[in-house]
Amino acid sequence: MPASEETSLRALESLMTEFFHSCTTNDRKREIEELLNSFAGQPGSWRHCLYFLSNSRNEYVMMYSLTVFENLVNKMWVGVASEDKAELRSCLPKLLLSQHTLLPFFIRNKLCKVIVDIGRQDWPMFYHDFFSNTLQLVQSPSLAPLGLVLLKMTSEELVCPREDLSVARKEELKKLLLEQIPTVLNLLTGILETVWDKHSVTVTTPPPSPTSRETGESPFCCLMVGDSTPVGLESESGTLCLLALECLAHLFSWIPLSSSITPALLASIFHFARFGCQTGQMIGHADRARLGVMAMSCINELMCKNCVPLDFEEFLLRMFQQTFYLLQRLTNSHSHTNTHSVKNRLQELDESYVEKFTDFLRLFVSVHLRRIESNTQFPLVEFLALLFKYTFNQPTHEGYLACLDIWSIFLDYLTTKIRSRLADRDSVLNRYKDALVLLLREVLNRIQFRLNQSQLEELDDETLDDDQQTEWQRYLRQSLEVVARVMELLPSQTFSILFPVLQEDLDIYLGLQQFIVTTRTNRRLNITAEADCRKLHCALRDLSSLLQAVGRLAEFFTGDVFTARFNDALAIVQRLVEVTCYGSQIIHKQNQLMSLAALQAYSHWLAQFCSEVQRQQDQTQFVDLITSSMAATTPLINAKVPEKLLVSACHLLVSMATTVRPVFLVSLPAIQNVFNLITENHNHRLPQEAHVLVCRALSNMLLLPWPSLPEAEQQWPSRSTSHARLVSTLTHQYRLLPRPPDHHTNSKVVLQQTLCVLRDVVDSISGEATKSRQICYQSLQESVQVTLALFPLYIQQPDVTDEMLSFFLTLFQALRVQMGVAFTEQIIQTFLSMFTRDQLAVSILQEGSAGSKVVEKFLKILQVVVQEPGQTFKPMLPSILSLCMEQVYPIVAERSCPDVKAEMFELLFQILHQNWRFFFKTSVLSSVQRSGAEEHMENQAQFIAAMQAFGQSFLQPDIHIFKQNLRYLEILNSKHKLYHRKLFRSSMLFHFINVLLQVLLHKSHDLLQDDITLALYNMAAVDFQAFYSSFLPEFLNGCQGLDPHQRTTLARNFTPERDLPSFSQGVYRLVNDLRFYRLCNGSLPPGTLKL
Repeated sequence: MPASEETSLRALESLMTEFFHSCTTNDRKREIEELLNSFAGQPGSWRHCLYFLSNSRNEYVMMYSLTVFENLVNKMWVGVASEDKAELRSCLPKLLLSQHTLLPFFIRNKLCKVIVDIGRQDWPMFYHDFFSNTLQLVQSPSLAPLGLVLLKMTSEELVCPREDLSVARKEELKKLLLEQIPTVLNLLTGILETVWDKHSVTVTTPPPSPTSRETGESPFCCLMVGDSTPVGLESESGTLCLLALECLAHLFSWIPLSSSITPALLASIFHFARFGCQTGQMIGHADRARLGVMAMSCINELMCKNCVPLDFEEFLLRMFQQTFYLLQRLTNSHSHTNTHSVKNRLQELDESYVEKFTDFLRLFVSVHLRRIESNTQFPLVEFLALLFKYTFNQPTHEGYLACLDIWSIFLDYLTTKIRSRLADRDSVLNRYKDALVLLLREVLNRIQFRLNQSQLEELDDETLDDDQQTEWQRYLRQSLEVVARVMELLPSQTFSILFPVLQEDLDIYLGLQQFIVTTRTNRRLNITAEADCRKLHCALRDLSSLLQAVGRLAEFFTGDVFTARFNDALAIVQRLVEVTCYGSQIIHKQNQLMSLAALQAYSHWLAQFCSEVQRQQDQTQFVDLITSSMAATTPLINAKVPEKLLVSACHLLVSMATTVRPVFLVSLPAIQNVFNLITENHNHRLPQEAHVLVCRALSNMLLLPWPSLPEAEQQWPSRSTSHARLVSTLTHQYRLLPRPPDHHTNSKVVLQQTLCVLRDVVDSISGEATKSRQICYQSLQESVQVTLALFPLYIQQPDVTDEMLSFFLTLFQALRVQMGVAFTEQIIQTFLSMFTRDQLAVSILQEGSAGSKVVEKFLKILQVVVQEPGQTFKPMLPSILSLCMEQVYPIVAERSCPDVKAEMFELLFQILHQNWRFFFKTSVLSSVQRSGAEEHMENQAQFIAAMQAFGQSFLQPDIHIFKQNLRYLEILNSKHKLYHRKLFRSSMLFHFINVLLQVLLHKSHDLLQDDITLALYNMAAVDFQAFYSSFLPEFLNGCQGLDPHQRTTLARNFTPERDLPSFSQGVYRLVNDLRFYRLCNGSLPPGTLKL
């Protein structure tokens, strides 16, 4: 660039304009970028930038110049000459003061940031007036806004600095700032008070509102200093207060609660929080609302703090009292006759303010309620009444749901409190009983279309969110969770409120029969009047919601309260059965779905009923319930029924067979019809999901033991025969599949469908008694043999082998004892022979493909095998290890393949964990004696290879594999003292520590910082003496980019502590300071003499 600064400036302006011009090519932009970087890297380039900044109004040039300064301060400051530093410390603040009013705000802020960055490096030693200058600006009437910008930036940059500082410097800065906090807070209080007083004095205090002292209003409002709120606020004053509040919000995010936060400061913040409560279209309303939002942000920062000193609790109380007053202002209606005025008022407020206020209420209830509840000066019941008013006048659905979350937190708190104080349960409950009943009624009202149709119709019931539910479903679910929590506290009151509402909608639904008109071709509903149609629509939507509600409450009728609440539950179940029976006549799909789902929710209650009636002579009531419900459900198990309804009916059948298990279930005519439907060969096959569910239900009816009956009465012989017949029918086509397979697509369909059914049948009895599993395996034996014979024939078709291996995996998990050793070994050997190196490579390299999934399943099967206790499968360990380390590992080691890799390392871990004695033959005697005798080790080469594989995985970017493998090593250490083993200590320990420290230095896996530090501690704890005296110096000597003095300092600062917190702090300091030193050394000019 030319020597003349003026010429340089013009050249730079031209370059910057060209760079950002739309016609400039990418190649030209790269040239310009290289030119600018080259100029910025020249020694003394900052002097030119100082000239550019002072003499150019081109925003691109100013931004470039400031970027050069920023880079100089943050990356090269150590190498800058002290006289140059002094010049910069002097020139930049002067430039800011002379031009801050002319600069665009983003340029001004960038310049402030550079000055604060210098302060971060040099204050107080070399830049002693940095902070005092900022405070002087804050106190100057004309420069206060600039001072506040600098103050907030100082809080941001000095308290949470990036890694360009040593830990000692970070600690020093925080300590220095904390010393200044009382002064800073006093100054900010003064600014807020001055503005408030100035504008409050200039207006006449308005007469008291007729509602300002409503009956029952808390006396706490008198604690507010005055009740007038300034009507007008000058723009400059508003901006000043906004900056002061922004400053406070950031300061409150890190300073501890202390006496520095004075009542005067708190009162000032609450003064401005009132601005958010004001409605209307007055001039400056939006600016005033912003002040209210920022004041609430300050309050919420204080509320977030869970660690409250004892002497601060009184202060907290005062804060809650002031918020109580704000809540009264928000929920005061201006007229007793207009019930919508509160809602309208909230609707007119700034949306962000309402959100912040809701956040405050959530923080109050979740963090501080336990502190304040017992304080007689805080009227908690009155607070709940206001919260109730605030909740049910929310102008948006999102706001309402956010308030329901607060009630859920409160109800959880109450439930926990009652469980811990059972003795005075009633007195605690009585205090809140009225509030809870009121809440319950209103929440139930809010989900009913007949009371809120226009509002509820606004909710989207089609688009699914990330949780796979619509807006309406989320609204209903959150409402029902509140109902359920109230039910837990007040069961009888909840039932007495909910059941009549359900009855009302049921009566409308059950009364539809009279409006049905039957013709030769169809049946239709003869209701045409618009009002009647609307009423019916609402009633049917509400019935669906209330059926969901009673289903959600099913858990509160079982267990210890079964007998006490029996009649209530029986009334519900009888109505549900009635609706289910009726649904087959009046097809209203949604209500049929809900009645089936609700009835299924009561399956645990029916199971308890079943156990109770086994001891009684008269079982009529129970038998009638089951018989009626099955008679109503089984006609829906039909290919012609809509699939959603069909699947719902199948799930209810599964619950009856699996959870309730009545002895007579299998003999019911309705169930016999289902057996016939499934086993007879006809063209109307059910959809696959429904077919699998029905097969599971029928299998479980025959396999699962009947509750409360002795073994002799279980009728196992006849049930075993029936089960064998069922499975034989289900697998008939499968067992006749041609070998070798023909290319008829039907063969593949039969194979996949049958294996899916068999896998589900096995999986459903995996946790059951031995007898059930024995019968199941007897029935499946032939199909298992067929599958093993078919496996080699389909090895080139990964979608089929995937299904086969899924089936075998389930077999191994559930029935390996029944299969026996010989057959299990035969299966494994077949697999091992089929999965050659080439076959594995083909499968694995198609990442995410069916082939890759086949290998994952195979590795899962081997995991089950190696976990089997005893010596049964020990002879197979060498071949499994060989497959793992010699065939799978070389393929996945240097590739991504996350799924296969995860399963391979899981297998490797299980081999080590479950078969430790395969490697370490420690005798019981030497374990007890803990003698220093030599460890007897076998299969050493395989052990070393496994450890190397684990170590290699820590050098790769996959964070999930890293986390998984680190956890595996920690488990092996806690269970088998891995890190203490002689081989590991002598040849691997320091390698692992070195790798983990390098990972921390490179910040590649920062999310796992705590996990890595814990593993480092456990490894170092094997021999702390060797770690501090031998490993640490060796590690530091191997670190590039450090001088000897820095190495000595790093070693000295890592104090040889042996407790985890101190060690963790030492690791953090070592990593941070090492990175800092490298940054400093990299920024020094070549040839700099380091002292």
